[in-house]
Amino acid sequence: MPEIVDLGAYGEDFTADPYTYYAKLRAQGPVHHIRTPEGQEGWLIVGHDAVRAALTDPRLSKDWRGAGLLDDSHMALLMHMLDADPPEHTRLRKLVAKEFTPRRVEALRPRVRQITDDLLDAMLAAPGRRADLVESLAFPLPMTVICELIGVPAIDREAFRGWSNELVAPTSEEAAQQAAGAMAEYLTALIDATREQPTDGLLSALIRTSDEDGDQLSREEVLGTAFLLLVAGHETTVGLLSNGVRALLQHPAQLAALRADYSLMDNAVEEMLRYDGPLATATWRFSREPIEFGGALIPARQPVLVALASASRDRERFVATDDFDITRDARGHTAFGHGIHFCLGAPLARLEARIAIRSLLERCPDLALDADPGALKWRAGMFVRGTEQLPVLW
Repeated sequence: MPEIVDLGAYGEDFTADPYTYYAKLRAQGPVHHIRTPEGQEGWLIVGHDAVRAALTDPRLSKDWRGAGLLDDSHMALLMHMLDADPPEHTRLRKLVAKEFTPRRVEALRPRVRQITDDLLDAMLAAPGRRADLVESLAFPLPMTVICELIGVPAIDREAFRGWSNELVAPTSEEAAQQAAGAMAEYLTALIDATREQPTDGLLSALIRTSDEDGDQLSREEVLGTAFLLLVAGHETTVGLLSNGVRALLQHPAQLAALRADYSLMDNAVEEMLRYDGPLATATWRFSREPIEFGGALIPARQPVLVALASASRDRERFVATDDFDITRDARGHTAFGHGIHFCLGAPLARLEARIAIRSLLERCPDLALDADPGALKWRAGMFVRGTEQLPVLW
């Protein structure tokens, strides 16, 4: 076994700026035996080529069921495509993808714009010309969109926020277990109620969807898929919006260029994803067998993290990689993953970001940060990337 790299020893510096540490690790090689800040031992893969290879390597499994590496209390929420391997993944994704066609996503544009306008109306009406952008826009926009899509009552959305935050950035193992249990219990009741009284929402569509041969999602698979869509359906966009706006405000020349030419918006969103995307790593994989990868031997049944943030800042792939440049060709970034587990909701996240960021900039022509960037508090953990708040003024 190689010596363990203790990422927790770097303290809050690693949470605020993992890119510096990933660059040092890339210089040493693509594979490292690590201990996460939470104390979990495993393996970390860094570098653009190595990350893309790992994300498509069938020897790295996503199906934790039966692996003996997770507490059984998580299992009720793992019956979904992100935690499945082919052929099960292929089957599940095919059934769910029917509800996320480009045409259906595009049809959401008017509603996304209306929600954005309503949120900005409320933000701009608040006294003091100051707000927390996470609380005012970055969280409620995607949460409202995905909850409306699935059919979660508005009154329950704050509870979902707490559960989701605990699951993707745990404050403790006990709290994460409680959040998983609460979310599973709530979704089970919601699914049962929706079976009794179908709606025009996505949850009803998932219950009744079937393939040409009559294949349908099981009760457990509907639960797992609803969990996945609720968490992934808002968490990625929260980080994309808050990280993207923060990058613009910290790079005035780029902000000015975008304000001068909003035709750059699509490309600007891609650069936001590359430069400081919402996910620092993909969710855990594990080695099915001893694996030779990147010059290292990963033993069997070992947890493996793939560093998406490292790949998108790799100098072997991008020029001036630490510069935020909304005119660059950012294609090839891995913010939404790569391969068969590429984020199904990426088109929706992009749509929400393009609408929300343009509306924000148009309605707040003098928008600025209302805090020292170095004093911002970052969300904990190896997975999500973003600050807990983003104070702004206008």
